[in-house]
Amino acid sequence: MTSPHDTSASLPGHDPVAGAERPWFDYYPPGVARAVKAPAEKSLGDMAAGAAERYGDRVAFSNLGGTLTFTEVDAHATRIASYLQNTLGLRKGDRIVLQMPNLMQYSVGLIVVNANPLYTASELTAVVRDAEPRAIIVLANFAHTLEKVVADAPIEHVIVTQAGDMLHQPKRSIVNLVAKRVKKMVPAYSLPGAIPFRDLLGGDPAAFTDPGVEHGDVAFLQYTGGTTGGTKAAVLTHWNLLNNQEQFIGQLRAVLDEADSTVVAALPLYHVFALTVNCIGFFRFGGHNVLITNPRDIPAFVKTLDESKPDALVLVSTLAGALMENEDFAKLDFSNVKVSVAGGMALRTAVGTRWREITDSDIIEGYGLTEASPVVSVNPTHLPPNIGTIGVPLPSTDVRILGEDGQEVALGEPGELAVKGPQVMRGYWRKPEESAAVLTDDGWLLTGDIATIDEQGYLRIVDRKKEIIVVSGFNVYPGDLEDAAMQHPKVSEAGAIPIPDEHAGEVPKLFVVKRDASLTEAELMAFLKERLTGYKRPRHIEFIDELPKTNVGKVLRRGLREIEEARSRADAK
Repeated sequence: MTSPHDTSASLPGHDPVAGAERPWFDYYPPGVARAVKAPAEKSLGDMAAGAAERYGDRVAFSNLGGTLTFTEVDAHATRIASYLQNTLGLRKGDRIVLQMPNLMQYSVGLIVVNANPLYTASELTAVVRDAEPRAIIVLANFAHTLEKVVADAPIEHVIVTQAGDMLHQPKRSIVNLVAKRVKKMVPAYSLPGAIPFRDLLGGDPAAFTDPGVEHGDVAFLQYTGGTTGGTKAAVLTHWNLLNNQEQFIGQLRAVLDEADSTVVAALPLYHVFALTVNCIGFFRFGGHNVLITNPRDIPAFVKTLDESKPDALVLVSTLAGALMENEDFAKLDFSNVKVSVAGGMALRTAVGTRWREITDSDIIEGYGLTEASPVVSVNPTHLPPNIGTIGVPLPSTDVRILGEDGQEVALGEPGELAVKGPQVMRGYWRKPEESAAVLTDDGWLLTGDIATIDEQGYLRIVDRKKEIIVVSGFNVYPGDLEDAAMQHPKVSEAGAIPIPDEHAGEVPKLFVVKRDASLTEAELMAFLKERLTGYKRPRHIEFIDELPKTNVGKVLRRGLREIEEARSRADAK
């Protein structure tokens, strides 16, 4: 199962930086090698079994007042696999969709197709038609959407789970009753023949037959907008994911105790960052993952932080900012926190600075993308963070900064970030032309992100290639403008987009959410004048109550463009 772009083809000794001198090696924690060893496990299933053997009755996951030990996770996974294999007839290579938020049910297998539980019917239809799954496990809260899709879909088996299904009685019944009857969170649906998730836990482990999964087999179809836009699935193999957790696990060992650390998983597990770092990486590390089902419920989130006393937090910048707006957050005891990591989007400088002031600890920024499983670089955990950078490349990872001509640019100059390493995807699912557009014949992934690299090997993301604002021929990167605006103490959030201009072609417009209602456009303009050259400054500022965001908290610039287009249409009338 290899292709010209399959990094597993070079098993077991793939090392793009072997023998090469790279300045970032000097910033690795003590004991972290330049290259990772080939994973000993053949698959994620082997990894889970090994973790169960090592960590046994330690808590692996907790959620909604319940817990699962490492032994229980492995045992449940085997029973579920046996049911899928022997009762439903699913085989190696078949796809199964998981559509749910962070719940303990997430630790199951086959080729997993992660689906956002908030997908509309049309979005879910597009995924199902592309992946052609034979089965889906859906949380009952979202089954009414699946009802609109399933009649015309290739799905043979629908499995419906409820929020409390992994809890022991009587808590299971109470949680499910509250969700359905009290909070009215489960809209009515009709899915004839749907299988209750609890039935899967009755699978016979003795009847399970090892399907012989190998390094090069596909583990996940991870849907993404991709580096070129449009919905598509990155094909991530067991080799990709096992390598990626080995690549960043040295950073964990530098600050955390293996088998004795608690980490808060606030990002959804259907997002590749939390999937790899929390569900796989911290599980492999023997960590206790505290799953946050609804991170937007900030008061409940703060209460969970108070109760769990975590050693580590995995967040996005916007979520960190929202936590700091809560008065009770500042009252928490942060003495246990050894590392906080921001991923999924750029960490705003103002957020990082304020986090340090409130928690007396640093929040470090890393970088990744779905096509790289996802982690590419991170600020070293044993050093103070280089704020504004995405850190240095992981072991066995090489990077280049390329100009429009495809050649490397001078040190410090912006260009497209290219990445090479064992974490790079096989390609896009059933899209050879789009795969060829981002994967070179010699294995480099063209990320579509504009970056710089300094003499020490620290990377800085300037912006998305496709989101550059061109003002009279000069490139303006929205991230620069947003970061500058958010340094103003009265600004909570900011998002920048281009708007047409008859003289300059296009100019920046800035949307701002106020932290302090007294902030005026003139005040913010004067502030930005001191920090940005003329062509980089916004020509227009609009204050809004909330920025549109994706479900993982990224500012949705497409949503800002839609707001602007609606405004323009209204003005034209």
